[in-house]
Amino acid sequence: MRPLLLSALVSMAALGAAPVAARGEALPPDDVAWLDRVTFGVDAATVARYRELGRRRFLDEQLHPRASGLPAEVSAQIAAFDLSKTSVVDLMTRVRDQAQAIKDMPDGDAKQAARTALQKQGEGYARDAQAIELLRAIYDENQLQEQLTWFWLNHFSVYQQKDRVRWLAGDYARNAIRPHALGKFRDLVLATLKSPAMLQYLDNAQNARGKINENYARELMELHTLGVGSGYSQDDVQNLARVLTGVGINVDGQPRKIRPEWQHYLIQDGLFEFNPNRHDFGDVTLLGKPVTGGGFDEVEKAVDLIVSQPACATFVSTKLATYFVADVPPPSLVKAMARTFQRSDGDIAAVMKTMLDSKEFAASLGKRYKDPTQFLVSSMRLAYGGKPVANPRPLVNWINQLGQAPFGRITPDGWPVGDSQWASSGQIAKRFEIARSIGSGANHLFDLDNDGRQQRGGFPQLTTATYYATYEPLLGAKTREALGQATSQQEWNTFLLASPEFNYH
Repeated sequence: MRPLLLSALVSMAALGAAPVAARGEALPPDDVAWLDRVTFGVDAATVARYRELGRRRFLDEQLHPRASGLPAEVSAQIAAFDLSKTSVVDLMTRVRDQAQAIKDMPDGDAKQAARTALQKQGEGYARDAQAIELLRAIYDENQLQEQLTWFWLNHFSVYQQKDRVRWLAGDYARNAIRPHALGKFRDLVLATLKSPAMLQYLDNAQNARGKINENYARELMELHTLGVGSGYSQDDVQNLARVLTGVGINVDGQPRKIRPEWQHYLIQDGLFEFNPNRHDFGDVTLLGKPVTGGGFDEVEKAVDLIVSQPACATFVSTKLATYFVADVPPPSLVKAMARTFQRSDGDIAAVMKTMLDSKEFAASLGKRYKDPTQFLVSSMRLAYGGKPVANPRPLVNWINQLGQAPFGRITPDGWPVGDSQWASSGQIAKRFEIARSIGSGANHLFDLDNDGRQQRGGFPQLTTATYYATYEPLLGAKTREALGQATSQQEWNTFLLASPEFNYH
């Protein structure tokens, strides 16, 4: 036995590590690396499920997830948030009424205080939406769905500080993104197109006949579907904006007075509204094809045309491969994924299977630097092994400190999906601080606020059977030496979570 390994094992035994005989057989290194990439990071339940099913059946289960993979306690915690209990229509009605009451107040300190209180209320809803996404990422057994939910939230990015998006972000994730994360790309595009959060963020709620706003049309083509340099023109942007006129939201609660011959075109679904009074019914040419003027079916035909373009298949495949495989993904892999995209009519699960079964994906394992979300979520999954936190606020604080908060990107391009953008010295230092907070237990994750009672969670024991079955065999000499010099379990935890072996996957 090598001296460094012996030193590390002796030190860990002194800190209460389990004996080797109790640890179980380690997974092969390529299985660990594969599992760590397909999920947000291993925990005991995931390793057990992988052992039970094997790779092929485990992947099939992840590609076609069950209705809910959340533990009952976490599901109840999420359901207790007001934004989970309140329909988006009722929520925005309350906000509208509060805003009107403030508007009617006389100018002065009281009016300013009421305005500030309303904004703080919205910020609270935005933080709750962030907390829910992190809780789902950490605890949901449908890990690939959760990774893709985060990916698509970032791909179809909205900014919580824009207008009333802070109240709408939770609904956006819950109803526009998550249900379609592994479905048809067309359905995902249409769900985001009809989302109140997207329509407010990219200004299509203001897009009307005679008052064209091109913002959403441009980003729909440039950032969401086709990509820069894919062959569309400024005329295509303008014509798509015309098609999208009347696609908006109804926050005033007032009935629409529609011309009799247009009544059948009116669509109202929650806050979403297609208002024919605001729609340009003229025919247009889009990507060289005629689009006949009509109601919302005209919008659907335009989306069908856009997502059927070979450029869309290549753009989406490239973006997925950049996140999961490499900053510059192999052209052979992108080509194969794009073929699957076109053959399957944009089936995201099928495209993912092509990627995850590829030799290019296998060759990339262990070489990707985790982005902040992957680091934070994988740390929590390994450290606490499925134990539900009572207070998710530290999670929200940490992801904001790491610079990758959900709904936190001001520009519509989303956070960088390549790993090289996250490997700065400042990022590494911040990760060490968070690793210490998680590893030492000094983080308030298990504080309870009701009735002034508190329940301290204590520091986690990372030297578990899961650790020995996954990360321990992968550790290099320098990491083993550092772990062997730890003077407490808390310090050992910190060193492991900050190690290169943990931060690469």
